[in-house]
Amino acid sequence: MSTAQTAFESALERVKTLTQRPDNATLLQLYALYKQATEGDNTTAKPSLTDLVARAKWDAWNKVQGLSRDEAMQRYADLVNSLE
Repeated sequence: MSTAQTAFESALERVKTLTQRPDNATLLQLYALYKQATEGDNTTAKPSLTDLVARAKWDAWNKVQGLSRDEAMQRYADLVNSLE
């Protein structure tokens, strides 16, 4: 198991116990990094403009396209660390 994967798995547990809810921009960043780390590049169809939440999530995930899984895991862990 890589160092990034260990940090990622630890961050997945710690994010559930944050004392304060992150703002929406941070939540989208966490979502995008999580999806990139677990599924890789976004290959899903772009949601309709009328589905604002799905569109925001899709856009956030698409912005991290090309990021390696290990890099996405490490960035996710670093972001969670900054929130604690």
